Amino acid sequence: MSDTATAAGKERQLETWLREHSSVLVGYSGGVDSAYLACVARDALGRDKMLAVVGRSAAYPQQQWDHAVAVAERFDLPLVDLPTDELENPLYAANPTNRCFHCKTVLWSTLMPLAAARGLAVVVDGTNADDIADYRPGHRAATEHGVRSPLAEIGFTKSEIRALSRQRGIPGWSNPSSPCLASRLPYGFEVTTERLAQVERAEAALRALGIAGDMRVRHHGDLARVELGQDEVLRWLAPTARRALRQAVLTSGFKRVAVDLRGFRSGSLNVLGGVTST
Repeated sequence: MSDTATAAGKERQLETWLREHSSVLVGYSGGVDSAYLACVARDALGRDKMLAVVGRSAAYPQQQWDHAVAVAERFDLPLVDLPTDELENPLYAANPTNRCFHCKTVLWSTLMPLAAARGLAVVVDGTNADDIADYRPGHRAATEHGVRSPLAEIGFTKSEIRALSRQRGIPGWSNPSSPCLASRLPYGFEVTTERLAQVERAEAALRALGIAGDMRVRHHGDLARVELGQDEVLRWLAPTARRALRQAVLTSGFKRVAVDLRGFRSGSLNVLGGVTST
């Protein structure tokens, strides 16, 4: 069986799964996975039997919200945004290695009552099969709150979700993964609104320069460590480009800028924090 046929078969399984559960609230970020799940739910269940909900805080970039709204409007997804207050939780703000657990605990504690009030049968998230192998304490919070992950349960890989999203014409199907802004701060480094805003400004400024693909601005106090995709590193080390990159980051509030010559590495702060190995 071809890869395309396998992915299409999984999509049919997903549609069946959704219909068997009758109605869903989708924890929606506008990222590739949750956007795909929300669009399939809209088709399988109809507009009145699903709801896409974004939990918004200082850790959620404005650019991502704009994209989430655009996808919802294009595919007629009923969309609600709810404020979350994870930064007010000292267990989250202290930025321990299980920070995501505390973040998602706040998120699901906020979304579950909404699902009950709307009469929606199940709350789902966009976790996929590839995610399960990674260090994701947030997934434990979802499990504890009874949140289901149909993409992971059925065995969707990220590449399959991208291919199926492309077929559906979902904008951003090829976008790089974009975890919350707090993921740019080393463990033990307090999460504050100001630091999150610094990272957001710096990354937006670098995108405005034309940097494409995977990119992170890691916050190390007055130092910004910039991770770029391997195909971008050499380009931005050229003298003129390097000066432009440095200036863009400095205007975001950092005092020093370093380009990581190893390039972008998903979860690099997990490695630095001793949570995962290289």
